[in-house]
Amino acid sequence: MTATMERPPRPAPLIVHRRRGMVVVLLCVMYFISYFDRTNIATAGPSIMASTAKGGLGLSPFEFGLATSVFAVGYAVFQILGGRIGEKLGPRRGLLVLGVLWGAATLASGLAGGLISLLVARAVLGLSESATFPTATQAMSRWIPRDRNGMVQGIVHSASRLGTAAAPIVVAALIAAYDWRFSFIAVGILSVLWAVVWFVLFRDQPKQVKGISQLELSEIPAIAKPKDTPPVPWKRLARSILPVTAVDFGYGWVAWVFFTWIPSLLASTYKQDVAHYGLLTSLILAGGVIGDTLGGVLSDALLRRTGNARNARRTFLLIGFIGAAVCMIPILFTPPLVVTVVTLALAFFFLELTNAQLWSIPMDIAPTWSGAASGMMNTGFAIAGVVSAIAGGSLITWASGGTGFTWLFGISIVILIGATILAGIMRPKPVDPIAEQPLAVRTV
Repeated sequence: MTATMERPPRPAPLIVHRRRGMVVVLLCVMYFISYFDRTNIATAGPSIMASTAKGGLGLSPFEFGLATSVFAVGYAVFQILGGRIGEKLGPRRGLLVLGVLWGAATLASGLAGGLISLLVARAVLGLSESATFPTATQAMSRWIPRDRNGMVQGIVHSASRLGTAAAPIVVAALIAAYDWRFSFIAVGILSVLWAVVWFVLFRDQPKQVKGISQLELSEIPAIAKPKDTPPVPWKRLARSILPVTAVDFGYGWVAWVFFTWIPSLLASTYKQDVAHYGLLTSLILAGGVIGDTLGGVLSDALLRRTGNARNARRTFLLIGFIGAAVCMIPILFTPPLVVTVVTLALAFFFLELTNAQLWSIPMDIAPTWSGAASGMMNTGFAIAGVVSAIAGGSLITWASGGTGFTWLFGISIVILIGATILAGIMRPKPVDPIAEQPLAVRTV
């Protein structure tokens, strides 16, 4: 994934005085909503697991982990196919259909009457959201200069982490004011509204936008229309992407631990009520908002300075994984609450330095097929969600003396070490005629 680059004095601006700014804003809103509605179940978890007499569904920790993991099952099953369908439909129509589907599934989650109906709703949510990020990546490939891949991925994923961080506070407030069901219903309606706005404002080809400047068009890589796109070189793509998929599994395992089990850790081990654990969870996850954007900006800067995309992405993968593993070590000893919150926030910050790198690699090496490539990569994250949630629920249910969380974080550290090693040795290569051309950074 090495490319020789020209070095003009300034890169093209990402959004200032550019029509692509609207695309970035719309995608940020989508990423915010999508992570809010997939992680609000974690904050609502204690209420959902409460007895039916108290308004819950009476689920055990294992059953709740199953309800969380079934989302990831659906999310994993449709990643590659969903990304490819998104390429065929185009991001405009693709995200309209997906947004309506995941909005309806979120509404159904709030109306669930028991474990089975909740499982069905969460599975449909996973299926519909599985193609969302690969399709959004295809939209970015059509609108964003290639030297800004890391930055734009960092920004939109920061929005997703902002949704993740906001969910505990907002959901806790809604539970206190209404009940856990209302948060699902409200976000489901918001999801459908976003999909309609996206369809009205977005266009698959930048040149279809009235008034767009020739300068902006010259900054955007040429992507063939779906009917003119050559067949996906699946074997070459798999050879380049599957090692990245394995690394993404390591990232995903730890990310899902944070998304799913932090509220339960604070509620059970530190005896925090819903208002307090909602606030503390938000503080922990806020570290990821900074980490996502910073990781993307810094890796793009290193890419422009060195001309070596592989080293730029790899550098921040290694920094992120090592930093997260080190910061999680104190959790193994059940430190005081303040130490737990600070170290977990730092661990999540370092972990999220890697996210923009993982999503940038498919755009770097296969922009024409970035939907299929990013779907293949994100399958690792999806599979991790299945395994991590089930393993977490099992450990917390059956570990003696309340040591389930200690085991969960210990396993997470080991997995991060493995991801670090693999990230250091993998060498994803371009599989796209566009990606094989030198990356040129344009001046304003």
